[in-house]
Amino acid sequence: EKQVVESGGGSVQAGGSLRLSCVASGYTNNMHAMAWFRQAPGKEREGVAAVNIDTTTTYADSVRGRFTISKDNAADTLYLQMNSLKPEDTAMYYCAADKPWVVVVTGLDASSYDYWGQGTQVTVSS
Repeated sequence: EKQVVESGGGSVQAGGSLRLSCVASGYTNNMHAMAWFRQAPGKEREGVAAVNIDTTTTYADSVRGRFTISKDNAADTLYLQMNSLKPEDTAMYYCAADKPWVVVVTGLDASSYDYWGQGTQVTVSS
């Protein structure tokens, strides 16, 4: 059974940094797209950053230049380094992964992914 499990959330003051991790399991190889999404209370889930099987990355405009997505293929682990955090970054952050060998056309579209974690909370105070 394929699954992804996030960790690394927490509380930080504005301007601070956090790094989220997401371990994928149940795959026979690491050739699958992965992404980070977030959902704030009362808002829709939005794509934050994604990495495709060809290693290309996509970022939401709101985080470009502040967040960095990376993937350790040997460990099949996805990371999200978040710098210069703002109160508006406060949300539940979710990791998502797709089926193996699929090139995701719309990396920040939640419907592109089949496997989801339970989420990890990020809270940024002003």
